[in-house]
Parts: sequence; C-alpha cells; structure tokens
Amino acid sequence: MTIRFGLLVFPGIQQLDLTAPYEIFASTEGAEVHLIWKDTSPVISATKLPLQPTTTFDDCPPLDVLCVPGGGGINALLEDEIVLSFIRARAEQVRFITSVCTGSLVLGAAGLLKGRKATTHWNAKDFLASFGAIPTAGRIVRDGNLITAGGVTAGIDFGLVVVAALIGQEEAETVQLSLEYAPAPPFHSGTPEQATADVIARTKRRLAGSRTAREAIIARLTSRHEPA
Repeated sequence: MTIRFGLLVFPGIQQLDLTAPYEIFASTEGAEVHLIWKDTSPVISATKLPLQPTTTFDDCPPLDVLCVPGGGGINALLEDEIVLSFIRARAEQVRFITSVCTGSLVLGAAGLLKGRKATTHWNAKDFLASFGAIPTAGRIVRDGNLITAGGVTAGIDFGLVVVAALIGQEEAETVQLSLEYAPAPPFHSGTPEQATADVIARTKRRLAGSRTAREAIIARLTSRHEPA
C-alpha cells in the first residue's frame, strides 16, 4: 500500500524543517513523498539551499499527510490566499494535517487551529493564541488528526511519530535505526529552559527581524476578524 506524504516547499523555508521529516518519510516502506508549491521552479531556502518542488497545487495527487514546514518565508504565506486555500481544501481530505516549527502559524492563518492544541518554535508560541489555538508544551503535540512539532530539529521526532501513527511503531523504529537517530547533543542549550540568559538574548536578537515582521502581519490578520 502506497502512503503519500506532501510537504509544502516555499521561498524562505527553513530547510531542516523540510528535510528532517522528508528523510523520515522517504525512508518509510511504501512511501511516496511530494514537495508542493505553486510551480516547479526551484525555491531558495532561508539558508540559501536551492530546493526543487516536485508537483504543483493543481497537480498534487491525493495525500495521506500534508505537512507545512516553517521558516522566515512563512510570513508571506500568512496572507497568501492561494496557499491557504490549498491547505484548507487538503485538510478535509488527509488523514493527518501537520506542521513543523512556525508552519503551525500557517495552519492557524488557514483557520485550522481554532480550539485545538498546538505547538511551534519557542520564539513564536505566543502567536498561537491569535489564531484561536491552545498553546501546548511539548516537542510533538497531537490533537486528533492535527500533529504539530516544535522548532526545526523536532521535525525528526515528528516524522517518526507520524510514521508510527500511520503504519506502526515497528516501522518507525526500523526507520530510526536505519538512520542511526540517537541524539546526544554536545551542548545543553536546545531550549530556553536549558540555555543561559546570554545565549537566549543573543538568539532573540538574531531572530528579531523575522519576528517583528510577523508581529505586524498577525496583528493585521487579527484586526480583520475582530467584531466591528
């Protein structure tokens, strides 16, 4: 039985948000993985890696899983009705609608998080409530057929959780072993709870540009839906 995974790919995507779950999905027995965008011209990731879409919104086959990765490029997607309409339509058809990192904010802009538990990158969690979501602690958060993952590297864990939900834990563990995924980070600064105050401040400064632009966009979206 073929299981079809679709991952949105777009300019300014955080490549590991995409390639981490892609590697898990593509390593799964019977998997077919599609990279979806408006056209099939290469897009450039936030870290300048070229990525090649394999299908378009119009030509994308039926999917079992749709995943929206994150990155600075999601700011444009929050107000892109072509993208949001595609996500809304496919959300009604897939077995799981999912995201990695700030991709959950795009799901929120599509109206898919209202009253549902969700997570995202630690530097964007305060935005979730603006879309009616219930911000929830956890590297992976599942609410029915909605699965959201935290920041960037959580995409590996997320991919394994999705494979286990679709096929079973044995297949997920087989993929994990084939990739020798046994994380042992050299430093303990992967979350705000672990990092020093200086590292947190330095990281926030580095992320400030994209966050400031995102604040303005979300404020604009929120004001559109406020009662007159």
